[in-house]
Order: sequence, then structure tokens, then C-alpha cells
Amino acid sequence: MRAIEFTGQSIRMIDQSLLPHREEWIELRNAGEIIDAIKRMKVRGAPAIGVAAAYALALSENPGKDAECLKSARPTAVELSHAVDFMLGACRNGMALPQAAAKWEGMNSKRCRLVSEHGSSLVGKGQRILTHCNTGFLAANEHGTALGAIKMAHGQGKGVSVYVDETRPRLQGALTSWELLKHGVPHQVVCDSAAGYLMKKNEIDLVMVGADRIAANGDAANKIGTYTLSVLARENSIPFYVLAPLPSFDADIKAGDEIEVEERSQKEVLEIRGKRVYPQGSSAENPAFDITPAENIAGFVCENGIFRSIDELWESTRDPDSASGELLKSCLR
Repeated sequence: MRAIEFTGQSIRMIDQSLLPHREEWIELRNAGEIIDAIKRMKVRGAPAIGVAAAYALALSENPGKDAECLKSARPTAVELSHAVDFMLGACRNGMALPQAAAKWEGMNSKRCRLVSEHGSSLVGKGQRILTHCNTGFLAANEHGTALGAIKMAHGQGKGVSVYVDETRPRLQGALTSWELLKHGVPHQVVCDSAAGYLMKKNEIDLVMVGADRIAANGDAANKIGTYTLSVLARENSIPFYVLAPLPSFDADIKAGDEIEVEERSQKEVLEIRGKRVYPQGSSAENPAFDITPAENIAGFVCENGIFRSIDELWESTRDPDSASGELLKSCLR
């Protein structure tokens, strides 16, 4: 199943802001509408917004101008920038933009399928897995990353069960539970603050998360709350894995403290579904992401395989015959 479809004159996508109660497809006919949908999180997840950005430029009347608007729409997610750069490079090389966007979507699908396949091999029979935010097909357009691996392990008959963090303040856990229900994966939703208690009770065997940007040293930016989970997992000797395709890795950023962290509206914290739940006069800080240091990460999973260190992963990208070959030629050089 895909979350984004290209019609030739527009894209159709699931409006994720209406899930899980309404599954509604919206039609976006130009780059401006797609940029607005990215900002308003009608489409979200680093791979998915990369695909949306590619099609935005395919529908754009001014690709140069819209490219800059796209890159600033969600600044933490580097895959968005990689997709835009790929499209601009394809245009310079004479490729029609709709054709280039379809090529990016196809590469994205292959990358996320491989991430899911590799990640599923980390899952043992009967394991109880904690995941954060949403990393399924909604976030990747197809397959998924961390959630893709979990769903694949379920399909392999491993008898997994999942703890789904609610992921305040946007409650992306609701999207994850919606996907897990569709695939018949046993799961329970838990408050973000319950994770440490469950770990201490030995009720969690594995933590699997995605990432929006991973620095050269392995520091990973992901949905706010991920860093906290990594600290708790390390304290309780629970493996903590980051699963992401190579466009989410950024060799130009040396360490996590250089990653721009998006700040979103206070209303997302102070209100729930448009109703204020905190007293007037209270303010809120609302960073959308935090940074997990590399030393808290047991391993990285990308399309090239599973790597216990970031140096091993970077070494794999130097192999021209690796699974990332075409991407490396177009994006990482």
C-alpha cells in the first residue's frame, strides 16, 4: 500500500492529520499545495516527504524557487533536501521532472524494503518491541523503516508484540496503531512516560526507531522523546536500533549539535484538537525532534545492511556494488 499516488496532473495522498478516525485522500495539484501539506503534516515521515517533494517539483512552474521553499518546509529532515537536489540534478541532465520523480519514488521503495528486510532479522521470536512515532508506510510511502521491519517480522511468524508510544504532542502513535491494526499485529499503546517502568519490569526486549537526520558521527535526530528512550534503554541493557535509508544520513553534518531542530507551534502542546487544556498565560516549548548520541545506539540499519558502528556504515557506501549504488551517484556525491 502507498500513501502517495501520482496521477500525472496531481498527487493523491492520505491526509494523515485526519487519521485514525477518517481515512481521506486529498488531491494536490501544484507545488504550493504540497509544500503547505508538508508544513501542516498532512504528509510526514522523512522518506514520504521526500517523495512528496519530488512530485512537487514535477508539478512546479518554477522549480528553482519552489526547491528552496521545500527545503525549508521541514528543515530537520535531510531526505527532503536530498530529494530536491536529486530532482534539480535530473533537470540539469535533461530528464523530464515527472520521470525523475517516479525514479526517486522507485528508489525510495527499494531502499525502505531493504531496510525492513534487514531490520526484521534483528527481531527474535516472541520479542516485545517498543517503537516511537510512526515509521510505517505512512511515513515512507511504502514498506516503512522501523515499523516496516516489525510488520515484516510479524509476517514471518515470529509472534512479536509491540508497545506503541503515544508520541506527544502530535500523537503519531495513533498512526502506528492504525497501521498495526491493519496488519493484525498485537500491540498496546503506552504513555511516553511509561517506557522506563516497562523496561525496568523486563517487559521490553528491543527498541526500534527511525530517524530524520543522522550526522557523520552517528548522532541521530528523531521525533522528540527518542533521546529519552535511548537513555532508558542503555540503562536497562536493551538494544536500541535506528533504522533509516541512506538519504537520511548526512555526511556534511559532523555531529548532532549541528543539526537544525525544528520548533513547532506552542498550540500543539497547549491544545488538544483545537481545545486549550492549559491555563491562559502558560507558554510551551515545542521542539519537534531531539538528538540521540551515537553511543546510545546499538546499531544502524540501512539498505546496505546492519552496522554496529557508524564508521562501518559509511565504509559500506564506498562500495559501488552496494544496494545504494544509484543513490550514491546522484545524492551523496
